[in-house]
Amino acid sequence: MPALIRQRVLALLAAAGVHPGGPATFDPLIHDERFYARVLAQGSLGLGESYMDGWWDVASLDGLIVRLLRAQLDHRVPGLVARFDDLRARLLNLQSARRAAVVGKQHYDIGNPLFQAMLGKRMVYSCGYWRDAADLDAAQEAKLDLVCRKLGLQPGMRVLDIGCGWGEALKFAAQRYGVSGVGVTISQEQAEFARDLCAGLPIEIRLQDYRDIDERFDRVFSIGMFEHVGVRNYHRYFELARRCLTDDSTTGGGLFLLHTIGSNESLRYTDPWIGRYIFPNSMLPSAVQITQAVEGQFVVEDWHAFGPDYDRTLQSWRDNIEATWDTLPESYDARFRRMWRFYLASAMATFRTRRAQLWQLVLSPRGIPGGYIGPR
Repeated sequence: MPALIRQRVLALLAAAGVHPGGPATFDPLIHDERFYARVLAQGSLGLGESYMDGWWDVASLDGLIVRLLRAQLDHRVPGLVARFDDLRARLLNLQSARRAAVVGKQHYDIGNPLFQAMLGKRMVYSCGYWRDAADLDAAQEAKLDLVCRKLGLQPGMRVLDIGCGWGEALKFAAQRYGVSGVGVTISQEQAEFARDLCAGLPIEIRLQDYRDIDERFDRVFSIGMFEHVGVRNYHRYFELARRCLTDDSTTGGGLFLLHTIGSNESLRYTDPWIGRYIFPNSMLPSAVQITQAVEGQFVVEDWHAFGPDYDRTLQSWRDNIEATWDTLPESYDARFRRMWRFYLASAMATFRTRRAQLWQLVLSPRGIPGGYIGPR
């Protein structure tokens, strides 16, 4: 039986152009023969966990995963865990208010030193905009300015940031465009950092679930948070965003900008390995799921896709973290490093193969009189 399992896995890898022990940078070196049975039974979860456990290595981790995705091996070998996750998502609201805090504790509260080392000058944990940028810091500044220009921010406006992270977007908007605002996050470490970052600015940072917001704002934006909302909650999420906008007839009732990763497929759950080790209770929305939730609540004024920019952003994050591992606390041990490397590499591969997209939508409650021209 072990020989048959090994033969089966080798055949699957060969179909992807991958040959364990081969000369290519994406050919893995298998250290433990249990690798074959684990991957065949558990799919991506087995692949990621066996890498974390040191059962295999490869020179180009993202290069390997690119080939596995292009060969559709994640579909051909989904693993029992993926089927269980699908069933669980159909029966339960995995992104309920009670479950929402899990990702804050498990991911965003693992320590600001890690994110400071990885994210660059600006603590922005979302895709940069590389159209005219030559480095990560410039790409993130360009993204923040793009958001502000799409929303038409003006001095005196009050804005809401749903999922404010470490506060960089609100700080940028306040300093460059003269606005005031509120940011909400479910991460204790993010909230404390953001309050210090925005000290002296007309910005309030709250440790608060988005479902508890009940105020009016001239503009609302959400950058890299929608991936945690879940399809069962999409309608309520957009309903809340609309309710929070002031009734400004010149802009069709205010503007809401949504910046999110998107999926080509309508699913209810995330990759099993990602769900267990990186973003618990997360899922990527499809275009269909978004438009169904928006219907009757917003007019879609603009839909801007720049997913390939995320591959470049992730490569910069990888370069930063690899250059600074030895300066970080010992709590980020060898197994954690392998986990983080697998996370970044798999994300790069997902965008490089166009399995995932990056979308910015501009929405208005009633439609802007005369139309909207989105800046690029």
